[in-house]
Amino acid sequence: MQDVVLPSDLRFFSVLAMAGSLSAAARELGLTTAAVSKHLTQMESRAGVPLINRTTRRMMLTPEGELYLEHARRILDEIDELSELLGSSKRRPEGLLRVNATLGFGRSHVAPIISKFVAEFPQVSVQLQLSVMPPPLTDDSFDVCIRFGEPPDTRVVARRLASNSRLLCATPEYLARRGVPVTPHDLTKHNCVGIRQGDEAYGVWRLTAGSGTTPKTETVKIRGNLTTNDGEIAVKWGLEGHGILMRAEWDVRPYLRDGRLVQVLPGWQTPNADIYAVYSQRHQMSNRIRAFVDFIAAQLADISPEATDSTPGTARRTGRGNKPWG
Repeated sequence: MQDVVLPSDLRFFSVLAMAGSLSAAARELGLTTAAVSKHLTQMESRAGVPLINRTTRRMMLTPEGELYLEHARRILDEIDELSELLGSSKRRPEGLLRVNATLGFGRSHVAPIISKFVAEFPQVSVQLQLSVMPPPLTDDSFDVCIRFGEPPDTRVVARRLASNSRLLCATPEYLARRGVPVTPHDLTKHNCVGIRQGDEAYGVWRLTAGSGTTPKTETVKIRGNLTTNDGEIAVKWGLEGHGILMRAEWDVRPYLRDGRLVQVLPGWQTPNADIYAVYSQRHQMSNRIRAFVDFIAAQLADISPEATDSTPGTARRTGRGNKPWG
C-alpha cells in the first residue's frame, strides 16, 4: 500500500458497501454523490489498487475491496468494543447497531421494539434491514440478526428470544365449504396458501404427532393457487377465505381469538421455528448488542402468545360430515 489506512476510510467504505451505490451512500452520509466518488478515488489512490468496479447501473467490490471490507468491519468492531469495555461501568450503550430481520416479523414486531429501544437509549443509532432470505452467518454486514430456528453453527451466538409455534388455520367459512381436514393427507384435497421463506423447502409441510422416541411424522406436498414471500399477504388471503395456511402463532393469534380463523389439525405439530437473536462470538462483550438483545427478549416476552390468556379455536368434526359447527 502506498499510504496508511485512515480510520475515516474504514467507516466510509463500510457504509458505501452496505449502501450498494454511490448515490445511496451519499444519502446515508449526508454528502453529494460527487463527494463520495472523490473520497473513494482518494482511498483507491492511497491503497494503490481499485476497490470497487463501477458501472452506470451498479457497483461491485473487487477482490481487494472484499478484503478491505472484511478487515475494515473487524477493526471497527474492535474499536467500538474496546471503547465500550473501557467505559462500560459508567456509560450507557451508544454507537451504530445494524439489525436484520425477516419481512413480516421485522415489520410487525422488531421495528416497533427498535422504536422503544432508541427512545430509551438515544445514543444508539439503529439501521434495520428487512429481507426475505436471512444473510449468511458469515456475513459481517449486521451486528444482530433476528431469525427463526437455531442456526447449526457454533461460530455464532444464538440466544433464544421466544417460542414460536406455527399453526395451520383457515376461516370457518372455508372449512364449512370444503370440509375440515382430519389427517395430514386430507390437506392434499385443499387449497393451501403457499409461503416462500428463506431456504425452507417450498410447498412441503412436515407435521408430527405424538412425542417420545416414536413420534409419527408425515410429509405433505400442498397444492394451491396463491403463493407469496410475504407472510402478511398470506394471512390476508387466508382471512379472505382462499384456503388453509401455515403461519406463526404470533401472526394469527388475534384472528384465532376473535374467531375469524380456526386452527386446523391441532393435534399435529410443525417444525420448530423459535425466535433467536444471532450474533458473532466476538460481539459477546459489546455493550450495545447485549443491551439490545436483553431489551428485545423482554419486549417479546411481554407480547408473546404464551403471555396471553386466550386459547385459539380449533376446527372440530360434527356428526354431519367434515363441516364445523353443524
